[in-house]
Amino acid sequence: MLFNSLIFIGLVVATMFLYYIPKFKRQQILLLIIASLLFYSWHKPILVTLLLASATINILTSYWIAHKKAGSVKFAAWIGVTSNLGILAFFKYAGLLSMTLFKEGSIGQFLMTIPLPIGISFFTFQGISLVIDVYKEKHFDNNAIIPKSLFEHAKNTLFFISFFPQLVAGPIVKAHEFLPQIKNKRFSDIEWVRCFKDITLGYFLKMVVADNLKDFTFWITFPYFEGKDTISLLTMLFGFSCQIYADFAGYSLIAIGIARLFGYHLMDNFRYPYISSSFREFWKRWHISLSTFLQEYLYIPLGGNRKGKYRTYINLMITMVLGGLWHGAAWSYAVWGTFHGLALAVERLLLHQFKLRETRTIKVLKTIIVFSLVSLAWLLFKLPDFEHVIGYLQAIGKNVGMMADIPFIMSIMAYSSLVVLHHAYYLVKVKYQNRILINRFEFAIYGILLFLILTNSGIPGDFIYFQF
Repeated sequence: MLFNSLIFIGLVVATMFLYYIPKFKRQQILLLIIASLLFYSWHKPILVTLLLASATINILTSYWIAHKKAGSVKFAAWIGVTSNLGILAFFKYAGLLSMTLFKEGSIGQFLMTIPLPIGISFFTFQGISLVIDVYKEKHFDNNAIIPKSLFEHAKNTLFFISFFPQLVAGPIVKAHEFLPQIKNKRFSDIEWVRCFKDITLGYFLKMVVADNLKDFTFWITFPYFEGKDTISLLTMLFGFSCQIYADFAGYSLIAIGIARLFGYHLMDNFRYPYISSSFREFWKRWHISLSTFLQEYLYIPLGGNRKGKYRTYINLMITMVLGGLWHGAAWSYAVWGTFHGLALAVERLLLHQFKLRETRTIKVLKTIIVFSLVSLAWLLFKLPDFEHVIGYLQAIGKNVGMMADIPFIMSIMAYSSLVVLHHAYYLVKVKYQNRILINRFEFAIYGILLFLILTNSGIPGDFIYFQF
């Protein structure tokens, strides 16, 4: 069920209507669970059984840990984490395993038939956060957050795991951020202006920018890119960089806005990442829920930067390579993670070796370099076959003499410029945030966005991160 479909809009409106009726005040969580399971099972109902199985594992292990039931609490935590990772590995990486180790034979054929449930990377990570948060009891008192009633705990956990706005593509929600929010919500508490802005901007980025750009970046795929000139090939890379941002940031904004309609606050997932002048800053602005999850539940437990500089680089590389593989069951994603890991490591090394005075010109140059390298690395997302990535780069060099397709290039630049303006407006707003004119002008901008959504939306397409 796509966010940009009438069925989804109907689901949200109907659920919201029932949710705030006083008669159903005590059933708010159950209503959202029903809506979430309906949303997830819309196209492939059988896959909801996996979601329920994952939730059951997390319900039982976290309850066991929280209330110190018979047996080892540490063992229960181990069961919870390994079960989540096992589910993720089996359903997501079976195909990669078959292609790597079992290219021929019945085992390989069986592994290739295993479906990839949408959102599995997201809801298994949330299950892991629940088990670890309850085990460490670092962020909240278990007795205050985990009910004594197993039924109540099961209801809260299933709601946390399945909450439909962010179920299939995030933001990744950590247990200590979400569980304390579970309580009855009031219609009068809805932040209408914030919801309107998030949802409108999200739909604009998805429907106007990403859905239009996808028709042009389609030509990045093999073998179509071989017939494109060098300028078009470079422009398509720029366009895809803008598309993947608009697509994923758009989804996140819609999810955040809809969650707020029901009284739940999800963390911001993007903070204008393409103004970053370093890779470290980029990962503080891009897919923030994933980067903070990896930092909190992987990088820091590995030792972070507390065990010497060599161990720091090793921990950094492990985190980024695994973060790359989280995105998809192909070695190209591991290469993408390795690229970002090396970029972060080299950047960290250079900062320790050279203390440069950063002028405005140097910062602009660094921003251009970071954006260019990030955009180049996105090619691994568009072309999971590594040979095709090499072929694309070779085509950039070989097709210099071909005549540029000016209308094609101008179309990409027109839609990509909206992402550039989106980032530029943020910089202007930060600089002049107290000016009344900026605040007044902002409502006119959202009016224009609504007009463009109605008049210039592209053909609806799946969200890119649905495959992860």
